[in-house]
Amino acid sequence: MIDWTKVDELRNDIGEEDFDEVVDLFLEEVEDAMEKLRAGLPVDKLECCLHFLKGSALNLGFSNFSELCAKGEAAAAIGNHGSIDLCEVIQTYDASKATFLKTLADRGAA
Repeated sequence: MIDWTKVDELRNDIGEEDFDEVVDLFLEEVEDAMEKLRAGLPVDKLECCLHFLKGSALNLGFSNFSELCAKGEAAAAIGNHGSIDLCEVIQTYDASKATFLKTLADRGAA
């Protein structure tokens, strides 16, 4: 679900203080995009939103969530919006976020 190697690499590259800021910014920006998905984003905005979420998720190690966003983005790009399971995307994000925050807290970070 979470690529902890990627998370640790990012933390080591930017330092603990900046890492905490990146996590806060990531969660804020992704929550905004997720609220749009939950509210019923128009299909013509779906590809762009999923692209943003995919990239954001990759940067912070949310691997399963990123993969779902990539699949959804590809489907939206060809107009196959009906094949995108937004409930699964939302549930995977929620589960990934919970696991991420709990593990960071258990590790004594963020």
